[in-house]
This record gives sequence, structure tokens and C-alpha cells, in this order.
Amino acid sequence: MTAFFALTTSFLWGLADFGGGLLTRRAPALTVVVLSQGLAAAVLGVIVVATGGWSEAGPRLWFAFAAGLVGPVALFSFYKALALGPMGVVSPLATLSVAVPVGVGLLLGERPGLLQVAGIAVAVTGVVLAGGPQLRGAPVQRRTILLTLVSAAGFGTVFALITEASTTVTGLFLALFVQRLTSVATGGAALWLSVRRGAPALPEGGFAWATLPALGFVGLADVAANGTYSVAAQHGPVTVAAVLASLYPVVTALAARGFLSERLRAVQAAGAGLALVGTLLLATG
Repeated sequence: MTAFFALTTSFLWGLADFGGGLLTRRAPALTVVVLSQGLAAAVLGVIVVATGGWSEAGPRLWFAFAAGLVGPVALFSFYKALALGPMGVVSPLATLSVAVPVGVGLLLGERPGLLQVAGIAVAVTGVVLAGGPQLRGAPVQRRTILLTLVSAAGFGTVFALITEASTTVTGLFLALFVQRLTSVATGGAALWLSVRRGAPALPEGGFAWATLPALGFVGLADVAANGTYSVAAQHGPVTVAAVLASLYPVVTALAARGFLSERLRAVQAAGAGLALVGTLLLATG
């Protein structure tokens, strides 16, 4: 069950990143984040009301609130790093986010077996290579490296927080709703400040209403991924769930290959293969 839900998480996050990347080519990144998360929050609100999720309100929601604060900061840092530096450096470094939940799992007493340790090492190596690491070229700005590390720490922290935000399915819906409301408020404040400083909130041609379904898909895929990761981490070792969930860069690369006909570099293809081998080791360990 842990492997299934964790791999579902990586699949959903990979598609959300792919869709978000395409949308940010047409609209400011902050606008894409706020609108997609807002649509997801609206859907979650309906689900919470329909399932009576408010009855699950309790102290654990503070974890969801914290995840909602950290998430936008991590995402904005990631987008800014991508704008400043080469993706071949930023993308592999961002996968260091897996270190946070794995570290938490080890501190809580989890001790993966030898086969799982090998699977973790192989899978993480594969994910880094699938990002297409840039081994040559001009030096990367320190600011780019710092922003990437901030985003990695933020994503990993969200992993850890959302796991603690609920213990039941209806409670999970409520936790995700609170997380998304907080993300929308935080992102909306950042967008308002950005507009006050002269940055555009919409593309030159105005808002393209045709992109609304795509925005909804990105937001809901991201929400669903948070939910499946929480289930995976609660039903098995966090060390295994976090590594399998971190395979999303492989999904993004394959989606770009399938939908945009982008050619995978040899190092990316090798990374995808290693990630698959690592997944099999983790699943059978």
C-alpha cells in the first residue's frame, strides 16, 4: 500500500509540475499558483462540507496551517531559482527535499533494511540524473543555489507536516482544505505585493479563460498528491514513502517527452532507468 500511494504521489506531482510549467509560459508564476490553488480550495471546501469534515477539527490542523505557509515559499523560491539559473542545476538540487522526511523517519526510529537502503540510494541517484544535471558551463550564482536549497527544504518540510495533519480520511480532506486556504492567502499577499512593485498580474493579452480547466487540473493534482503521500507515510515507513514520492521529476521529464516531443538526454534516460530499479528494490524490500 505504501509503494502504491507513494508512486501515485510522484505521478500526480510530476503531471502537476509539467502542467504548471506550461501555464507559467503564458502567465506570471504567482498568478498560476494562486488561481490553481484557489480552484483546488473551492473543490476541497465542497468535499469537506459533504463529508462532515469539520467534525475532525483539532490541534492537528496547525500542521496543515504550517504546511500552507511553507508551501508557497518553497514554490516561489523554486520558480525564482529556475528563472535565475540553469534547470540542469536547479532541478537535481531540488530533489534534496527528500532528506527532510527521511531524516524525520530515522529520528522517529525507522530502520530500513539493507535492500531498502540500496533502493533509496539507487532511486535518489536516478532522480538526480533524470533532472539532467549540468556538469559543464558557466558558474552558477550563489543566489540560485541558495534559493534552490530553500525550496528543497520547504518541499521536504511540507512532506513532513502534511503527514502529521490528520489520522482519518475526512480529517485529511479538512487538513488539505486548511492547507490550501493558507496557501492561497499567502500567495495572494505575495501577488499583491508584486503588483504594487509594478509586476503584471496577468499576461499582456489578458486572462485566457480557456486555461481554467488546466489551472484546475494542476491545483487538484497537487492536492491529490499531498493526500496520497499522507496515506503512504501513515501506512508504511516514511523513509520509503518519501523516496518513492520524490520520483516526480522522472514523470515530468517523460511527460515533456510524450507531449512536447522533447528528447531525453542520455543522462536523463539512464536516471529514469535507475529510478525504476530503485523503485523495485524498495517495493520488494
